[in-house]
Amino acid sequence: METSSSDPLPREAHPTPRAAGKQGSVLKQLGPGLITGAADDDPSGIATYSQAGAQFGFNMLWTMLLTYPLMSAIQLISARIGRVTGCGLATNIGAIWPKPLVVGLVLLLFVANTINIGANLAAMGASTELATGIPSLPATMIFAVLSLTMQMFIRYESYARYLKWLTLVLLSYVAVLLVVEIDWVAALKGFIWPSFPLSGDSFTVIVAILGTTISPYLFFWQSSQEVEEIDRKDSAEPLKNDPRQAPKELKRIRLDTFAGMAVSNIVAIAIIMSTAATLHAHGKTEIASAADVAEALKPVAGEFAFVLFSLGIIGTGMLSIPVLAGSAAYAFGESQDWKCGLEHKPWEAYGFYGVIAAATLLGLGLEFMPIDPIKMLFWSAVINGFVAVPIMVAMMTVVSRHERMKEFTASKTALFFGWAATVVMAMAAIAMIVLKT
Repeated sequence: METSSSDPLPREAHPTPRAAGKQGSVLKQLGPGLITGAADDDPSGIATYSQAGAQFGFNMLWTMLLTYPLMSAIQLISARIGRVTGCGLATNIGAIWPKPLVVGLVLLLFVANTINIGANLAAMGASTELATGIPSLPATMIFAVLSLTMQMFIRYESYARYLKWLTLVLLSYVAVLLVVEIDWVAALKGFIWPSFPLSGDSFTVIVAILGTTISPYLFFWQSSQEVEEIDRKDSAEPLKNDPRQAPKELKRIRLDTFAGMAVSNIVAIAIIMSTAATLHAHGKTEIASAADVAEALKPVAGEFAFVLFSLGIIGTGMLSIPVLAGSAAYAFGESQDWKCGLEHKPWEAYGFYGVIAAATLLGLGLEFMPIDPIKMLFWSAVINGFVAVPIMVAMMTVVSRHERMKEFTASKTALFFGWAATVVMAMAAIAMIVLKT
């Protein structure tokens, strides 16, 4: 999917098996794609997948087969743009679209991300109170300050390593499957022959799943993280300037992105299956928040499953908040031609870090307002649904242009799946309007 339609490199530019062996272990090649995929399973995503399992049992598992190739394609394209051009998405989109339009999209992204941060912090605080008895508001404030401090004052290399290892917390959701009883025949049927009513409720859940797996903040984050990788290594260059690096780097991006999106979908499958086998099987079909899932699991799946789910919400929240705030900062900073990047100190890129601080603190501020967290999540999903479509159209335009990508324009396969993802998101945005009016 990720290879170019033509191979611009001479035979000797390709790495020999011996050279390929020096590329390092598979784990070392995982980074931006893995973190992006893991951040996709944030508390709002957990609430969405839990609602799907509780309300429809195993019958929404088929959506995971649909979303995996689409989300992989669009994330591969965003990573490719960053690695080839050496610039983030906002810079590349600004080169082909009017600046006021780009700034408008970036502001909508900032609003959606801030609301999502607030909802995630609320879920993390509620889960902490359920698991430990610590009041939710102080816990929420501690999480916000801790996340902001780490982004501002920990070296990027250490920070990226921390984020990569934090993705292991997602295994807690897979572990839940080991302590609940699964009807595997019904689960398999949910993948290949689901049964659910063609109603507003079912399509609302489908739209929510699409919206939580293909989100604009993930596009900006992965593209900008590829730029960070170039800036961090003295020998690294944008591929359009040094094509000889292309075989190794594009192979790494493919491995990283496919692995990251697989992690995202495996965790989503585990959440749908565990809530289908417990909550749906016991007649609990309405989920108010991700923390409610953890509490509801306790009497039907035991203390162990309850603790695992609670810890997973807290861990994925700590993983997603930096991605949400960081992606908004990259997009806004690039649109204003600011110095951007986590490798800089806060006083070296004060505008960039100012956006990170604003998104995090405004998200925290939503905890003090009389706003229903679930409504916050819904409206952030609505905004994301609309914002994603023009951004994806712009991405597909950029990756098709030789003047931006040189010989590394996307292949026909990549273009097919990328445009398919764009069409699906456009239909999802329209469906949100129709189903909620």
